[in-house]
Amino acid sequence: MALYGIAVIPLLIWAYLLLARGRFWRVAAPGAAVPPTAPAGRVVVLIPARNEAATIGATVSSLARQTFAGVIHLIVIDDGSTDCTAEVALAAARESGILERFTLLRGAPLPSGWTGKLWALAQGVESAARLDADYLLFTDADISHGPTSVGSLVAEAVAHDRDLVSHMVQLSTALPAERLLIPAFVFFFFKLYPPAWIADPRHKTAAAAGGCLLIRPATLARAGGLVAIRSQIIDDCALARLVKDSGGRIFLGLAADARSLRNYRSAAEIGAMISRTAFAQLRHSYLLLLATLLGLFLTYLLPAVLAFSSDPPLVCLGLGALLLMSISYLPMVRFYRLSPLWSLCLPLIACFYMGALIHSVVQYARGRGGMWKGRVQDA
Repeated sequence: MALYGIAVIPLLIWAYLLLARGRFWRVAAPGAAVPPTAPAGRVVVLIPARNEAATIGATVSSLARQTFAGVIHLIVIDDGSTDCTAEVALAAARESGILERFTLLRGAPLPSGWTGKLWALAQGVESAARLDADYLLFTDADISHGPTSVGSLVAEAVAHDRDLVSHMVQLSTALPAERLLIPAFVFFFFKLYPPAWIADPRHKTAAAAGGCLLIRPATLARAGGLVAIRSQIIDDCALARLVKDSGGRIFLGLAADARSLRNYRSAAEIGAMISRTAFAQLRHSYLLLLATLLGLFLTYLLPAVLAFSSDPPLVCLGLGALLLMSISYLPMVRFYRLSPLWSLCLPLIACFYMGALIHSVVQYARGRGGMWKGRVQDA
């Protein structure tokens, strides 16, 4: 009887996730509720960049082609690049005819206690202060923004009086490893941070996607500025928490026309991306680590084990949990325009993510936590 009690746990977990977890699995049509244009205003875009020569030209060019009715000024902060990042960004601005709305900052050396990205952004925020911006847009140097990207962010902020609006950009699924693992990354993120709960001012949940994040300057100042989160490796969620705790209204959704230019050529590269922040997400708690591994096993792996049992009731319980699992994952698979068969892969994907989490712990113990662009950010 104890075995049957354990076997029913995954079914209960997936029933809860489907029915009571803020409908995180629902993937709404991006931008459906927001007009593609927004009221005129001034947006200052801050692009921190470190060794991004391969992509930053496309990022700058895409932001120069916006249909936004207001004014967009771009500030690229070159964070100690050893390639030609600055030169490529400047050339793209020149070719796009926006030099009068473009600023290139050479970042100062990284001070103790700051992560590289936040230090670069802080310098950009200081430079933007003279431009009298209505909004600041933090975006990565490897994002291609469609023509309505900025307008849709501002329209969402204006229409619903949001202080912070972020869009999870569409990640690459061009390669086999990406098709297997990337949609699940977004699925797991939304499961952890249901967008409906994020947008609800009565709910404590707060998160954002740092690759495409719009914020009011006054909101940032009221929340304490970037200095308040200067050492946070998961900076986007830390900023969202800061804003929500200070009374701000926030929103996270899927991007309609912004996509990442970064390709992950192998599962190992995706694993490194996950590993970089995984243990920090658990607040470096080994107790939370054990609880998370147990939760992943019960939620994703046990149903597959039960499905191959010789006991018919156990098989039924396992198949029932697998069915609910696939139903919940299917909308994300369809959003990425993949075959529905990929929705059956979550148990395998969960094994990979468990491995990435363990790798994150090992890297942290070795003093190499959060390694990115040659910097240890989580030690």
